[in-house]
Amino acid sequence: MERKPGTVRERLLETADRLFYATGIHAVGIDRVIAESGVAKSTMYVHFRTKEDLVAAYLRRRSDIMRARVTREVEARAEEPAEERILSVFDVLHEVISEPGFRGCAFANAAAEYPHHADVQEAIAYDRTWLPALFSRLLGPLRSDNDDELMAALVQVYDGANAAAHLDDSKKSARIARKTAELLLATRKPAPNSNRTAANAGD
Repeated sequence: MERKPGTVRERLLETADRLFYATGIHAVGIDRVIAESGVAKSTMYVHFRTKEDLVAAYLRRRSDIMRARVTREVEARAEEPAEERILSVFDVLHEVISEPGFRGCAFANAAAEYPHHADVQEAIAYDRTWLPALFSRLLGPLRSDNDDELMAALVQVYDGANAAAHLDDSKKSARIARKTAELLLATRKPAPNSNRTAANAGD
């Protein structure tokens, strides 16, 4: 039975994800992706005109998967305080870096291999938007006067833990990052009218 095009595309992306992440993008030829995904070369080029098109799609898919995984965890804690929802992001990161085959940040790896390719860089930039947006949304209920600074700091702590887990071969980096995030949240500056708003709400 012939597979649907969407299924073929997903097989190509799943194979590319496994090979590119484990081995390195430049180390994997397009013929190997085609062979291990079990599709014809002509079919491959129906979905992806070049290897770089496949690389960009692989990165976007990986970004979407991680975003969905983190979002599920955050939403599962909808009844918890905002601080705990923020810290849950680092719990997911700990799960990720503890998984077999972890090789660091796929986007940092790709950036090193494709520093100037426009489509690949665009896919990397696509990934760089969701975490700042998520932290900004979660910080909103805290009514802090330094939300932007906190958001940027939390993103850097996350990125640092991701890198350290690979460079130091340490499974503790996300736990340390979580504690660092707790300290950062403790330094937040309440917005000038936040206390007044809370008092009015209690009237």
